[in-house]
Amino acid sequence: MTGGSAAAAGAAAAAAAAARAREEEELLTSYNKEDLEGWEFKIVRSNFGRFSNYENVQKVCQEEARAGWEMIEKFDEYRIRFKRRIDKRSGDRQLDFNPYRTTIGFGEGRIAAIVLIGMAALIAGIIALALYFKDGGHFDPHSSQQATVFIPAILAVICLVALVVIVAIRRR
Repeated sequence: MTGGSAAAAGAAAAAAAAARAREEEELLTSYNKEDLEGWEFKIVRSNFGRFSNYENVQKVCQEEARAGWEMIEKFDEYRIRFKRRIDKRSGDRQLDFNPYRTTIGFGEGRIAAIVLIGMAALIAGIIALALYFKDGGHFDPHSSQQATVFIPAILAVICLVALVVIVAIRRR
């Protein structure tokens, strides 16, 4: 299997899993017309399975309760369904968070950016090491060829370390 076909197969599998999750969300809780009248619903997701920890679930429920949301059900460690009365919208302006948020923690875009930055830093580091060992492990500070590649590689590694530190701090 080539890299392109493996990526396509992975993307197809991910799309199928997302479709199954959406279908499951629709089937797990059925509502009649009276249940829906005057209520709004949302599903909050965590891309890292933060809802497997009871304290994290409680924290999210407390935050959502500030906006009037009530937990209906926890699907799994990735998804929780909430509901609230429509008249609770009037207090949304006083909140310090988006009452319609549907993702806790890093969203998919941020995860993709972290992966891309990490890959770029890794590639830069490999190139720097290859150039370093190409000349028998001697770094010549007067060589413009080594300096033009080695310095950006060092900066990329520093950025990667900073990124890891930021992620670690934000997860606390």
